[in-house]
Amino acid sequence: MKKKFVYTLILLLVGLALAYSLAITEPEREILAKERTLRSVRAMVVDVRDEFLIVTSQGSVQPRSQSELIPEVSGRVEWMSPSLVDGGSFRAQEVLLRIDSADYENALQRAQAARDRAQVEMEFNRDELARLEQLHAKKLASQSQLDSARRASRVAEANLSDSEAALAQARRDLSRTELRAPFDGLVRSEQVDLGQFVSRGTSIATIYATDYVEVRLPIAADQLDYLGLDFSQRGSLAEDSRPEVTLSAHIGNTRFIWNGELVRTEAEIDERSRMTYGVARIDLAQLADNAAMPVGLFVHAEIRGRRVEGVVRLPRSAMRDDNQVLVIDDEERLRFRRVSVLRLEHDEVLISAGLEDGERVCVSAIQTVVDGMHVKPLLL
Repeated sequence: MKKKFVYTLILLLVGLALAYSLAITEPEREILAKERTLRSVRAMVVDVRDEFLIVTSQGSVQPRSQSELIPEVSGRVEWMSPSLVDGGSFRAQEVLLRIDSADYENALQRAQAARDRAQVEMEFNRDELARLEQLHAKKLASQSQLDSARRASRVAEANLSDSEAALAQARRDLSRTELRAPFDGLVRSEQVDLGQFVSRGTSIATIYATDYVEVRLPIAADQLDYLGLDFSQRGSLAEDSRPEVTLSAHIGNTRFIWNGELVRTEAEIDERSRMTYGVARIDLAQLADNAAMPVGLFVHAEIRGRRVEGVVRLPRSAMRDDNQVLVIDDEERLRFRRVSVLRLEHDEVLISAGLEDGERVCVSAIQTVVDGMHVKPLLL
């Protein structure tokens, strides 16, 4: 028993000695200073400049003038121009169709003959009246004879006027057997064939002018101020105050651009869309290389409005609640700044006051921000 006790005591003493030696030989821990990680944010440098406000819209190209080709006399079609087909092109005063003129030539001859007879009758009655006036003065003709001569002279003059009017009408009817184009244009559709009998007042084709085209553009009522137009402005705009309009469209893989101007605004607001309408006009004759602008083409429009000074353009992600932005100061800290918003666009915002040229604005969408927060700005 004594031996077991002695061995146990020895082992305990050895264990205590080992534990003590381990304790006194433990290596010292190296205390390292933890470096603070700054949050990276995207930033833009403020660029204060003058800009023109742009109002966007869209619409379809329509002809400036469209009319029906309607004969003013009846008859059989004896000739048609090769241009009188769907899509055909013609020039102003070009003959598009001829109606058989034989009957109208005969009517003109009869009218000329009737005018000549009336002329002879009028001259005879005038001479007769002059002769009776001389005889009456010498008391060789009665008053009733003089009155009859005056009546006959007046009737002859009236017959002459009537025959001259009939002659003028016959000449017009003959000239109307040729249908001429009133302007340079294209044929939208035609409904006539060679040899067909056409009646007066019946439409035989639809044509439209190609010197100008127009685009009817919907504009929100509150956008009129950006164009520098008064809400009460209606009708044609003065030439010196017409906003410039840039129209564009993609045809295949090619983007086409045309320049025009806003020439008038309509005098009503659409009840369903609450939009007013402006009309842009494009002078095709002044376009480079007479670039075609097909009627019916759907185009996008940018209307250049009034000029504003000292504005800043920022992405909408830079805006915070209550019209505030985050400005990065010289110590790389975020500071809240209230600004004046001039206009909200699709992806951008125009600031009219509150920022200075050269300042840095945070454009990152940060959820939690504390005024004075230290950040690492990354300039765009």
